[in-house]
Amino acid sequence: MNIKAVNNVYFIGIGGIGMSALARYFVAEGKDVAGYDKTPSDITKGLQELGIYIHFNDNIIEIDPKYLDKNNTLVVYTPAIPKAHSELNYFRTHNFGVYKRSEVLGEITKQTTCLAVAGTHGKTTTTSILGHLLNECDVPVTAFLGGISENYNSNLIINGTEVTVVEADEFDRSFLTLSPDLACVTSMDADHLDIYGDSSTLIKTFTEFSECIKPDGKLFVKNGLPLKGVTYGLEDDSDYSGKHIRIENGNYVFDLQTPNALYKDFQFNLPGRHNLSNAIIALAMAVDYGCPYNQLAKALASYKGVKRRFTYQIKTSDFVFVDDYAHHPEEINAVYQAVKEMYPEKRVLAIFQPHLYSRTRDFIDEFAVSLSKFDEVLLLDIYPARELPIEGVTSQRLLEKIDNSNKKLVSKSALIDEIKQSNAQVVLTLGAGDIGDEVKYIKEAFSVAN
Repeated sequence: MNIKAVNNVYFIGIGGIGMSALARYFVAEGKDVAGYDKTPSDITKGLQELGIYIHFNDNIIEIDPKYLDKNNTLVVYTPAIPKAHSELNYFRTHNFGVYKRSEVLGEITKQTTCLAVAGTHGKTTTTSILGHLLNECDVPVTAFLGGISENYNSNLIINGTEVTVVEADEFDRSFLTLSPDLACVTSMDADHLDIYGDSSTLIKTFTEFSECIKPDGKLFVKNGLPLKGVTYGLEDDSDYSGKHIRIENGNYVFDLQTPNALYKDFQFNLPGRHNLSNAIIALAMAVDYGCPYNQLAKALASYKGVKRRFTYQIKTSDFVFVDDYAHHPEEINAVYQAVKEMYPEKRVLAIFQPHLYSRTRDFIDEFAVSLSKFDEVLLLDIYPARELPIEGVTSQRLLEKIDNSNKKLVSKSALIDEIKQSNAQVVLTLGAGDIGDEVKYIKEAFSVAN
């Protein structure tokens, strides 16, 4: 793969969050970029505003002829694309250079100082914090994010090309294409069992990722994980630890203990211990890279978060509406901890859309336990994404397992009426599917009412 030798880059699945960041990067590099996606979205609209031609019909006729020059075109695809996709098969059978997104990302980062963030949870928030810290400390960094940063309204931060910050995605073992200088692992809970089969295989693959780090590189590991490296944690004996944690004016304030010093009074604006843990590891990697304390403290205080990661849609004294991407039981637990820490006396309604039949099947009991904690639960049907239905795996089956008398299976069209019938003061929308499309309608309905 010789990225510099081609002028054209064609994306199959350009609307994906990781794919679109790469597309933005290549536009910034002066390449001609085009692509296909299944459906229009806010992401594809943003790319089109950059001048990228995107079509939504899988047909080779739709492709600009200049992208059919195999000597001058790089083709990038996402593993979520079905194997029968006609455009993908055309490029393969005609011997184009066809690569997964992760392979291209590995090639881009190879010639840089690469900081990679791995883990089954926390990747996107940690990556966006780290990218923001380095950018605010004037590091010549390009950060590829798996979500839309509230600070930059983008999933790409560009302030130079000497350093890269990337999400090291375990899905489809994508992170094994990277060779980072600094890397961290935030968590290793069982997930993507459709890929790995069992948790032991997942853990083994994370070990393989740790071996991808350059010989003079460094691995940071959340305290307690079965990997060797520099540890981080909260109020513990880790190499990097958040100490003297308190809440002031609705924000976390804490001290950072490092192997060499204690840095006092960092401010962090996101709720939830899981987010605070993400901030600690981002700080640890930035400190190790060489960023100065004063700039880091100012940068962290200005961090606004990632869209759909505990994003406040409405925040008044009477009514709070939060949207979050949580799609795994541990992520739902983290949201519950955050909302109860911030609003211990308020009644909480959780609206959850399960993501993938296989994940719902594999963790149905864990989902039931996590959701049972809320005061009220509304369930949407399972969002299939790339999967076909699995017999016996339904939202109704999950609903039956939830130990909560205030539970109901609802359609998206009935959501607003159901919320209006509730007396909850805090409403959460949770899930990685298209539940995010409902957020604007809920916000409109209740911004008027509140």
